[in-house]
Amino acid sequence: MRHKQRAFLHGPGARLPRPELESKFCLDLGSQSPLSVRVVSDKISPAHYGWRNYLSLQSTIETLVIANRILAQKGVLDSFGHVSARHRENPERYLMSRARAARVVTAEDILEFTLDNKPIDARGMRIFGECPIHGCIYRARPDVMAICHNHAYALLPFAVTKTPMRPAIHMASAIGEEVRTWDIRDQFGETNLLVTTNEMGDSLAAFLGNRPAALMRGHGSVVVGKSIPEMVFTSYYLQINAEVLVHSQSLGKVQYLSQEEVKLSAALNLSPLAQERVWEDWVLQAGFPSPSAK
Repeated sequence: MRHKQRAFLHGPGARLPRPELESKFCLDLGSQSPLSVRVVSDKISPAHYGWRNYLSLQSTIETLVIANRILAQKGVLDSFGHVSARHRENPERYLMSRARAARVVTAEDILEFTLDNKPIDARGMRIFGECPIHGCIYRARPDVMAICHNHAYALLPFAVTKTPMRPAIHMASAIGEEVRTWDIRDQFGETNLLVTTNEMGDSLAAFLGNRPAALMRGHGSVVVGKSIPEMVFTSYYLQINAEVLVHSQSLGKVQYLSQEEVKLSAALNLSPLAQERVWEDWVLQAGFPSPSAK
C-alpha cells in the first residue's frame, strides 16, 4: 500500500482550515505525474498563494485550486465551467483540472497541457472538451496568465440578445469599455455551441483580441487576466455588472461609465492596493487561511 504524504498544495506555515479538507488535499506521490509535485509537510504557507507570489509550479497549482473554489462559491462557475493558468516555468504549456466541477477540484486533479491542447499525461483522467478555449488564447496572447470560461447565469441575457454589455459601476471597469459577443455560428454554422477544436478556439481568440473578456452567444463568456487573482476579479465583477444592468434597465436609461472613467477605475481596481485586499477576503471566504498570514 502506498504511503500518502501531504504535498505542496500548501507548504509549511499553518494547518488546513478545516479537518474535513485534509483528505482532499493529499496527493499520492507514488504515482507518476508530469507536475512533479514536491513533498514538504502537512502544513500550509498562505504566502505561497498570495496575490503576487505564485512564481513556482507548486504555488501556481495551489492558487489555481483556490481560484476554482472561489469562482464556484461566487456562482461564476457551475458544474461545467473551468479555469486555467499558464505554466510559470514553461509558457508553452498551461495547467487546468481534469473534467470535474470547480467546487471539488483538488491539486491532484490539475493536468498539464500544450498550447495545442494536448495533455502531457492525462493519467487516465477525462479532460474538458473545451480545452481549445484555453490553449488557443494563451497562444495568441502572451500577456495572458489565466483564463476562465463560465456560464454565469446573470451574463446569459446579454449573450442571447443584442443588449450591450458595458461597465456601469466602477468595480466592473476591469471588463473594459465593452464586452462584445462572439457567435460560433458565424464561422462554423450549426454546432452544439461548444468550442471543441483548435479552429474554433483560434476564432474565439481572434475575436477576443486584446480585450479582457468576451461573451459567447447562447453559451457564456471567456475572461482572461495577467494573473490568476486578476482573472478571478474580472470574472466576478463581469457577473455583478450584468446583474446591475438587468435590474437597472427597468428603472430607466442606464448611465454607463465614460471611456476615461473606465481607464481610471480599472487602474485603481487592478492595483496591488485593491487586488491584495479582495484576494485575501475571497481566499478566507473559500475556507483557506489568509495569504497575508506570517
